Amino acid sequence: MKIYTDWRGLPREARGAAVALGNFDGVHKGHEAVLRALHGARPDLPRAVLTFEPHPREFFRPQDPAFRLTLAAERAHALAALGVERLYEIPFDAAFSHLSAAQFVEEVLHEGLGAVHLACGGDFAFGHRRGGDVAYLAHRAEALGMGLSVVPQLCDAEGPISSSRIRRLLQDGYPERAAALLGHPHTIRGVVVHGDKRGRTIGIPTANIALGRHLEPLRGVYAVSAAIDGARVRGVANIGLRPTVGGTEPRLEAHFFDYEGDLYGVELSVALHAFLREEQKFESFQALKAQIDTDARAARAFFASHP
Repeated sequence: MKIYTDWRGLPREARGAAVALGNFDGVHKGHEAVLRALHGARPDLPRAVLTFEPHPREFFRPQDPAFRLTLAAERAHALAALGVERLYEIPFDAAFSHLSAAQFVEEVLHEGLGAVHLACGGDFAFGHRRGGDVAYLAHRAEALGMGLSVVPQLCDAEGPISSSRIRRLLQDGYPERAAALLGHPHTIRGVVVHGDKRGRTIGIPTANIALGRHLEPLRGVYAVSAAIDGARVRGVANIGLRPTVGGTEPRLEAHFFDYEGDLYGVELSVALHAFLREEQKFESFQALKAQIDTDARAARAFFASHP
C-alpha cells in the first residue's frame, strides 16, 4: 500500500481511485462494510482511503484523555490487510480545519485526488465546523462527475457497530466482545522501552510499551499475543500504573511465554484476547511473582481452550 500525506501535487499514478472517507479508528467491521461497498461499486478502480492524522478530535480537544483505538501505523496495517492500495493520510491542522465543505469536495477530493468514486457512512460530516453532510456531498459529487456510495451503519443484535461502542467495551474489560465488532483482536502497538527491570530480578522478564495516545482499557491483567520474529507468541500482560512499583503513567507490561530474546527498541503490536483480573497492589515482590505465576497459568488455560 502506498501512503500519501498531501492531496496537492500528487503524481498521476496516485490519482483516479475509488476513495472511502472517514477516520477509520479501529478499522472495525463497519469500516470493512464501507470498503466492500466501495469495491462493489467500482471494482475496476484502485481502492483508497482518505483519513486524517491526528484524529480531528485530538486536534480540537487535546486536553481529552487518550481515546485512539489505532494510531497511524496500526491503522495503515489493518487497511492494507483489507485490500486498500492507497492511503491518503491528510495532516489535520489549523489550515485544513478551516477548509469549507465546498473546498474539501472540490479542492481535495476532485482536484487533488481526482477521485472517481466515493464511499462513506451516512453520518460523515466534513468541512469547517462540520458544515458538509452526506446530502451536500451527494449533490456536489454528482455535479463534479464523482460517484458516491452512502453505506448504512452496520448493526448487530445490540445496535450499531461503532468505534465509540468498541471503546466502551474495552474500558469495561471485554476485549473478546470488542474483537467481535472489530473483526480482529484489539491491539496496542508501540516500541518496547526500558522499564525498571524488576521483572528480571524475579525471573519474569517483561516488555514495556507506553500507552501514549492509545485508549487505556480497563486496568488489569490480560491474556495477550504478539508476532515476534515471524511467530505468534502468547503471554500475559498488565495494563495500568503498576501500583506495586509506584508507577505513574499507564503502560502495557507483557511477559511472553517461552521467549527469551531482547525486545528493547522493537515495535510490537500486542493483541488483547481476554481480561483475567483487575490491577492490584501487592505487599511484596514475592507476592507479585506468585500472582504473575497464577496469571500465566490462567492465560495458558485460556489459550488452550481458544486455540
